[in-house]
Amino acid sequence: MNVKVFRTKEVQDLLKAAVNIDDLSGNPRLKEILNRLLGDLFKAIDDLDITPDEVWVGVNYLNKLGQDGEAALLAAGLGLEKYLDIRMDAEDREIGIDGCTPRTIEGPLYVAGAPLRDGVSKIDINADTDAGPLVIHGTVTGPSGEPVAGAVVECWHANSKGFYSHFDPTGAQSEFNLRGAARTGADGKYEFRTLMPVGYGCPPHGATQQLLNELARHGNRPAHVHFFVTSAHHRKLTTQFNIEGDPLIWDDFAYATREELIPQVVEKTGGAALGLKAETYKDIEFNFVLTPLVQGKDNQLVHRLRASAAA
Repeated sequence: MNVKVFRTKEVQDLLKAAVNIDDLSGNPRLKEILNRLLGDLFKAIDDLDITPDEVWVGVNYLNKLGQDGEAALLAAGLGLEKYLDIRMDAEDREIGIDGCTPRTIEGPLYVAGAPLRDGVSKIDINADTDAGPLVIHGTVTGPSGEPVAGAVVECWHANSKGFYSHFDPTGAQSEFNLRGAARTGADGKYEFRTLMPVGYGCPPHGATQQLLNELARHGNRPAHVHFFVTSAHHRKLTTQFNIEGDPLIWDDFAYATREELIPQVVEKTGGAALGLKAETYKDIEFNFVLTPLVQGKDNQLVHRLRASAAA
């Protein structure tokens, strides 16, 4: 039978001292959060009779997670990033914001600084014999259906091997391959000319997959394309769509799939005239509906550390 010490004065004094809770200097918000998280951890050790060996397994795992640079990947895989979206969705419902393009997770592989072009952006820099041509296009509108001029649509996705430029372990991709940005004109339209992506899996020997293995879970995502959409008079939209027909659409280890984010894939001809690699190509129309600022501010803008590079 495990002992219970969490409620003792000794442990409560230790918790207060660890976060320096009674000192008015320092960061009060950080103290509040850390006090709660550390207290929950201490209590879990009591309640679950977590052994010292198990604690140090966890500490060593955190070391590996940092060494592998996979903390953001694990946040997606354990549903933390999805949970933040659920909270933001609930906040929108409370203040009556609806009818917009659904948000979904950003993921860990965005890189700021991609080339910005007006209207149309061709983003397949590197040849890829295993990927057919793809055109993604649509209109950015406001909540009343009016076209949004000057909106910036950023796009990024994987190649046919499931790797993203700037993060490709093979080193085969140029900077900003399959990454770009398009600025809408008065009609609100944007277009990306690119190649069909595939899904990806977590690095097989990385910390994230190591934990998922212990949970008997896979670490794979369906084929998808990421977007940021920004406009001076609307809230930033973070979203992505899945490629129709992918068998993992409803088995995404990162929980990013939403019913409204699975657009139809249409086969078309005329690719040569568009500068594509083949006459026949896949076409996806995906329209964005932005939401208004709340009292003049983007109340759900997410600040996080992101990679950047110069185009």
